[in-house]
Amino acid sequence: MPVIMDGRTYYRTAEVFRMVGVSRNTLYRWLQKGILGSIERRDSRGWRLFTQEEIDTLDSVINRITKINRRLSGNARSS
Repeated sequence: MPVIMDGRTYYRTAEVFRMVGVSRNTLYRWLQKGILGSIERRDSRGWRLFTQEEIDTLDSVINRITKINRRLSGNARSS
């Protein structure tokens, strides 16, 4: 369930990985490596909070990775 703070909607990690279609481990690994930048906003329980803009950026990154993987798979098959 989204969290509203200061009139803005935020999503917790569990919601985000389901929304973008990656595993929890993948999302945490990307966060640890800084692939998604620094997301330090947290709720009162210490859970990380994401804005819709951050989720859109994540979705864009996933789409680019998927396209690259498809191209590499296609090239590997044709060799």
